[in-house]
Amino acid sequence: MNLSSHTTSSAVPVAVPANADAAELARFSADAHHWWDPSSELFGPLHKLNPRRLEWLERLTTGFAGKRVLDVGCGGGILSEAMAERGAQVLGIDLAERALGVARLHKLERGVAVDYRLVSVEALAEEVPGSFDLITCMEMLEHVPDPRAIVEACGRLVKPGGLAAFSTINRNPKAYALAILGAEYMLGLLPRGTHDYARFLRPAEIARFARSSGLSPLDVTGLAYNPLARTFRLTSDPSVNYLIAFRRDERRDV
Repeated sequence: MNLSSHTTSSAVPVAVPANADAAELARFSADAHHWWDPSSELFGPLHKLNPRRLEWLERLTTGFAGKRVLDVGCGGGILSEAMAERGAQVLGIDLAERALGVARLHKLERGVAVDYRLVSVEALAEEVPGSFDLITCMEMLEHVPDPRAIVEACGRLVKPGGLAAFSTINRNPKAYALAILGAEYMLGLLPRGTHDYARFLRPAEIARFARSSGLSPLDVTGLAYNPLARTFRLTSDPSVNYLIAFRRDERRDV
């Protein structure tokens, strides 16, 4: 099935689905023109994160070449483009219409083969279950009302034997101190109010969501930020920012 043939025009208005926060969509849409600005207050950290996300994903997948990849909550396409440049066939989906407009324009400027759609992951799971070798959902789960539904939809979309990978922020006092007080209020790495501590997720919670759709835990890796060098690195400590991956049971029916 050619997923690109279903690309939604950016001119078509859509209602905000139940599992989306209108205020969050408005926040990211208002600054959409800054998606590809590495000095942007809101999106600059994603540019610094991206090499580490790619490093981790390549280690787990043994490379992107030839793989069919879905990037959930793709925004302006930072991760989507990078995976496509490494040989993946990438579909990026998001509910922020302006962000997708930026993503489509940037891919034309760069000549990168990425497809983008304005569609929820839950709707796509009903449409094309079991279609992807790899699903990525980065820095998104902490911004939606029902993260369980996102994880379960990703589980339905991944092929048997394929991987679903997420990144988010742990929920504990250390994470509150570093990700909110430190990053937003003391260091000014992110705009104040970017994150809501109540929406942070422990790895065990995501694993519980994943099990219900046939996903088995594969890897948990931490992400640490060096404020002096302004760089991220992969660590064995997932107590604040972390990446978590699951493999779909090869015998599980879609």
